[in-house]
This record gives sequence, structure tokens and C-alpha cells, in this order.
Amino acid sequence: MTTGAPAPGNAAVKGWLAVVAVAAGTFTVVTSEMLPVGLLTPVGDALDVSEGTAGLTLTVTGIVGALSAPLVTSAVGRLDRRLVLCTLMALLTAANVLAAWSPNFTVMMVARVLIGIGMGGVWSLAGGLAVRLVPAKSAGPATSMVFSGIAVASVLGVPAGTYIGEWAGWREAFLAIAALALLVTLAMAVLLPPLPAEQAVGLGGVMRLFGNPKVATGLAVVALLVCGHFAAYTYVRPVLEEVSGVKASLIGTLLLVYGIAGVAGNFLAGSRVGKTIKGTLLTISAVLAVSVLLVPKLGVSTAGALILLAVWGISYGGVSVSTQTWLSTAAPEAREGVTSLFVGIFNGAIAVGATAGGLMVDGYGTESVMWLGGALAIGALLVTLFGRVPKVGAASTG
Repeated sequence: MTTGAPAPGNAAVKGWLAVVAVAAGTFTVVTSEMLPVGLLTPVGDALDVSEGTAGLTLTVTGIVGALSAPLVTSAVGRLDRRLVLCTLMALLTAANVLAAWSPNFTVMMVARVLIGIGMGGVWSLAGGLAVRLVPAKSAGPATSMVFSGIAVASVLGVPAGTYIGEWAGWREAFLAIAALALLVTLAMAVLLPPLPAEQAVGLGGVMRLFGNPKVATGLAVVALLVCGHFAAYTYVRPVLEEVSGVKASLIGTLLLVYGIAGVAGNFLAGSRVGKTIKGTLLTISAVLAVSVLLVPKLGVSTAGALILLAVWGISYGGVSVSTQTWLSTAAPEAREGVTSLFVGIFNGAIAVGATAGGLMVDGYGTESVMWLGGALAIGALLVTLFGRVPKVGAASTG
């Protein structure tokens, strides 16, 4: 006689499939956010704006994502997470279709605002879901998988979009990510179980986390590293073309090498940060600074640029997992709240970095973004060296 209850093995498989769906969601939203990086030149040409102005497509998404992360977390605190995630992914689908259709830069900016809302909301909610989808003993690996979607998107989304843009056109690149977003929406609707809210997260409680010195220091490091990276990386295509002399047909290949190196850096940092948060971030900051600063000097050929991009990718690939571990360790009792702050600061830094890079490119030339990016990475190294860093395995008391 059967009871109709699912077998434990089947329940575990369903849980992990749900985790994969959430990870696919984080990959899709972050790829949508950063897609313009490898498409700035053709987008700017088609919509009749400068490369610096075209960079605003990244800036506005980052600003909206930064604002929407804590606000969405608070506003939907009592709604079913499956419904919210599916709605946000559907919004992302429509926004990418709108971006692909854009007849002018104004419409493109509207599309990027909508992408920012979807991205900020999905990213902030996804981080706390893994523990609800798998048994407690698997919560750590499941959470890592969810955040791996972000890390992989950060290093592979741009070259993938660049390849599609090169082969078919930049509008087709936006349509491709829209199709992926639609598939993920359907996957979430099918694979996620009902996820009623466990508790509402008040905006005031989230903001009070800034009073934790270790959280504040960690967020400062996030801001400096991400701002420095995107000040330079947003304009990596014109840098490669004008400084390194790389042919347009090879841009996607170089960015793919960067992406593969970044994935390796993500796993390398993940294996190290569990032993020492401070040591891992010091290494990341130093290597990122050196690789970026050397591009104008040693990256004057395709081979030199290839080597420096690989080193750059290894270092930046470890930023997400390392800083997220820092913040979770600093405030273990407020994981969802500190994750929303992480998302907000991360995306605000993308916006500031892209804007600063655009101003530097338009005012001082493409090489200047490398000096700015390297200087900010050095700033992150100094904050890590002299700031309050939590120790792995010890709960922070602030």
C-alpha cells in the first residue's frame, strides 16, 4: 500500500532541479545587465550616439538595479517567491525584446530601466532561496550554485553576446537573451514549488546593517572592486581596438578567453576564501590592479592583450564569491538583508564605474579608463588591508 508521498530521492532531485532553475535565472538577469559591454560600438553606431553615451545603457540598468534590490525585497516580502520570480523574469523577457526593437536611444534606455528592475529583484530574492529547496545538509552547495549563475554570467555573458552580435547583429543578441529569459520563466514556473514568504523584510532593518563595521567594510570593498572593474571593462572593446590593435573579428575570442579565465578564478577563489577571506581579497585586488594598469603598456599587441585579459579574468572572477562570503560571514543572522545590500552596492558600483569610464573615454581617451580601474582596485586592497574583515567560521557580532 502506497501513501502517495514522493520518495526521498525524487524530492532531492526536484529540489536540485529547482536550484538549477534559480541559478539559470541569476545567470540570465546578470547577462542581460552586462550585454551592452561587448556591443557598445555597433549599438552606438546604430542609434547615433558616442561610445561614452552608449555606455549609459549599462549605467542606468545598474542604478535601477541598485535601487530595486532592497525595495523589491521589502515590497514583496509576503508574496509567494515563485510568483514574484516568474513575474520578474517575464518582465525581463519583454524588456530585452524592447531593447532589440529600439528605433532610437530613448527607447533603448526605457528598456534598460525595465531590465534593471527585473535584474535587481531576481538577484536579491534568489540568494535566500536555496536553503528552502534542498535538505539542510545541501544548503551550502545549493547556495553556491545559485551564486555561480551570477559569477558565470559576469565572465561568460559578455563574450557570448559579443559573438552573437558579431555573427548576426546586436539586435539579435538582445533577442537571444530574451528567448533565454522566457525559457527560464517557464522552467521556474514548472520546477519551483510554492514558496510562501517566511517573513517580511523591512527596509529599515536592511539599512541598519550598515552599522555593522564588518558589513560596511565589505560593502566598501565591493564598491571599489566593481566600480574599478566596470570603469575599465565597459570600454574594453574600444581599448582592444584602439590600444591593442585587435581586429573586430577577434574581440569575441579575447573576451571568451577572459570569460574562461574568470570561471577558473571563481572556483579558485571559492576554494581559498573558506580558509582566509582577507588573504583572498588582498590577492584579488592586487592582481586585478596590476593586470588593468599594464594594459596600456604591455597590451599593445593581440598576444599581450590576450595574456592580460586572462589574468584580469582570473582575478575578477573571484570577486562575487569572495565578497558574498565576507558579507554572509559578517551578518549570518540577516542573510537576505545583507544580500539585498550586496546587490544594491554591486549594481550601484557598476553604474558609477560605467559612468566614470564614459567620462574618461570622452574626455581623456580610451587608455585613461585603465588607469582609473587600476587605481580603484588599489583602493580596495588598502581597505581590505586596514579594514574590519570577518574570520571564516566565526559569527560576527558587529
